[in-house]
Amino acid sequence: MTGRIARAFAGLSIALALPALAQHAPGEQGSRNVKIMSHIPLPGGGNKGVPNLGGIEIRTADVEMEQELSRPYAYVPMWGTPSQIHIISLKDPARAKILYTWTVDNVELHQTAGALAPAYVKTHGRYYFVNGFQYGRGGPDNDLGAIVWDVTGLPDTSTIKEVARIRHPEIPGGFHEIFAYKHSSGAPLIVATTQSAYGHLYDVDKLLAKDPNQGLVGKVLVPDTANGGSSRAFHDFYVAYDAATKRDVLYGAGAGGFYVYDITDLANPKLLTSVTGMAGMQRGHSIQTTPDARYTVVQSEYQWAPIRIVDLKPGLEGTVKNISRPIGAWTASWDGNPHNYEVRWPYVFVAAFEDGFHVFNMMDPTNPYTVGYYDTYDKPHAPGALGQGLVGGMPGAWGADVRNADGVIVISDMLTGFWAFKMDGFDGWNGHQWGLPNISSAQDWDNGPDGAPKPQKVSLR
Repeated sequence: MTGRIARAFAGLSIALALPALAQHAPGEQGSRNVKIMSHIPLPGGGNKGVPNLGGIEIRTADVEMEQELSRPYAYVPMWGTPSQIHIISLKDPARAKILYTWTVDNVELHQTAGALAPAYVKTHGRYYFVNGFQYGRGGPDNDLGAIVWDVTGLPDTSTIKEVARIRHPEIPGGFHEIFAYKHSSGAPLIVATTQSAYGHLYDVDKLLAKDPNQGLVGKVLVPDTANGGSSRAFHDFYVAYDAATKRDVLYGAGAGGFYVYDITDLANPKLLTSVTGMAGMQRGHSIQTTPDARYTVVQSEYQWAPIRIVDLKPGLEGTVKNISRPIGAWTASWDGNPHNYEVRWPYVFVAAFEDGFHVFNMMDPTNPYTVGYYDTYDKPHAPGALGQGLVGGMPGAWGADVRNADGVIVISDMLTGFWAFKMDGFDGWNGHQWGLPNISSAQDWDNGPDGAPKPQKVSLR
């Protein structure tokens, strides 16, 4: 049976509510170079009535993993009812277990989406977990953006303590996404999307010190607020240090496309270039950039849309004001919908919704190719049927994270829960081993941008 016919029958089976069948033959759910270390089907509740999901119950949102081997903790928010967060111990990655679960008060009063966006920060020797929330206007906490917990005492869960909340009554709707970044000034930042035309920059030290502005130290405007069809101008952020120019650079995905800002001066962001007018992209969803700040990996989140790779050099050098064409593209399947991802040059680790977990190599950005996969969803696909529009190919693998110290990969799947993997030959990542800055989404909280010791460069002979 061809893939096209198989998927047609899969969509029909869901429409008729027939028993779900496996998507893969035995032994074909994953590539031989990807090994399961742990799987936890996360418990609790359901998320019915969510747009674009056809009434399917989904629970698991994104995932964040601490980077120090001495702190083997992953954080997984659960959206819907009840709104929860699981802290998972990876002390033995082959036997991951739930260490602690937080549940919101007054469960039934809090309306979706709930807990969505995890991140962690280390500052002054202490560790803080930050989670972004979005609660509906018809219930409590619709002005809640984020909660901060002190988790320094883990694995002793009795020491977990809530220490701050960020609220914005003037712009209710919360934070859909957040990103943690160690600024070159030393400030530990949380960058958050809001239900406005601005992304917010928060200094966690100031927030914890009860700053009257809640630590808000800067705002970034999405230039195209008229496009995109949503009150949330930005969807996602990535922030990284550009070692060549010695500046802090924010990459924002949102209305109209993708925007690159210099935020070295937090109070005065400067637009460097943009990626807009690209065929098939009216709105940006996710963005991450290579360690040398040249190539950016972008995604728009609708069915049939591949991940694109863009060369930022012409825009950053001023050759053009705006970039409108990619140089490469990748997708797990022609009718799929890749979602969140992590760049660890030359690999990109993708949570690809119904296609599960995939890894592609972008050593040649014009010709990326798949090097490993495991289908965490493993159910009949229903492109369009579940999607009910342009966000087909849901649900499935939502989030991905990579621990640079040893190469452990974690995936959150909306239906099947938490997964930990290893890929043969990938035992960790340090940019210096590739002749690049040691820069990724993983922050060096002690030394700052590109501050890690430089190991001996790997010989490719």
